[in-house]
Amino acid sequence: MKAMVLNQYGPDAKFEQAEINTPQAQAGQVIVRVAAVSVNTVDTMIRQMGADLLPLSPELPAVLGMDFAGTIESVGDGVTDFAPGDDVYGCAGGLADLQGALAEYIPADARLIAHKPKSLSMREAAALPLVGITAYEGLQRAGASAGQNVLVHGGTGGVGHVAVQLARHLGAKVFTTVSGDQPFEIVRGYGATPIDYKKGSVADYVTAHTDGAGFDVVFDSVGGANMTNSFEAAALNGQVVTTVAMLELDLNPAHFKGLSIHVVFMLIPMLHNHQREDHGRILANLAKIVDEGALSPLLDEQRFSFDEVGLAYERLTSGQATGKVVVER
Repeated sequence: MKAMVLNQYGPDAKFEQAEINTPQAQAGQVIVRVAAVSVNTVDTMIRQMGADLLPLSPELPAVLGMDFAGTIESVGDGVTDFAPGDDVYGCAGGLADLQGALAEYIPADARLIAHKPKSLSMREAAALPLVGITAYEGLQRAGASAGQNVLVHGGTGGVGHVAVQLARHLGAKVFTTVSGDQPFEIVRGYGATPIDYKKGSVADYVTAHTDGAGFDVVFDSVGGANMTNSFEAAALNGQVVTTVAMLELDLNPAHFKGLSIHVVFMLIPMLHNHQREDHGRILANLAKIVDEGALSPLLDEQRFSFDEVGLAYERLTSGQATGKVVVER
């Protein structure tokens, strides 16, 4: 089968078309004919850093691509929930020893996929798995619920735009930090209140929107040094969710507020074969939410074919994309 392969890692590493062996379904697996693959920040990090990002980076030559949507070609022994011809989506490869989706076919653990939302195209569905699971898990672990004030940092980002919509679906009053006219319009369309993080301080918007009490849940999809802003914005005994916690940080502000911090690293099931069925369950729930009209993926306006996957990676790393970047077969 044809695949887009990396023969080396680095910022300028090129994707090259190659012929590789067509996978055969092992027990518990399905073979999916890939229709679309989305590009995530972690994909670009693997391409750039290679061995410096172990254990995530596959051995060379590497087939990347974690998120996909497509149609099942065959099923292995023990698979009962899926059949050839089913349209599915998932996040099931592109790291460690798991072949990625930048190929004609991907072998996927059946526990890591779900039936595709009926109301979405393949391109739209491919944009959801990694960010959808991350947002869902973070809000679940934080106990987000109706009536709460929820702040999402980065409301038009990959994870952020899903977290905003899911929090609204739960009945929370949602606020999100963004900047610019287009992001303001997008998040208002989700039913959230935009906060221009470039204008005014954290204390200003905490006062303006919570009378100084702080937000019950802060979902920080920006992470890093921005976590200090999350601590400041959170209410006493509040919940802080982060997807980027790889830094040294003063936890005194969190201690004196009694904050609970939830670090979401959604690759754990793939890396460690740990509770993979949770991802399939979340994806099935997300599909229902999508088909009910409460969640839609935000896609970048530029479209790319598989032959243009290098351009798609450049688009995401440029910082100019709004929403998810997807390549299509």
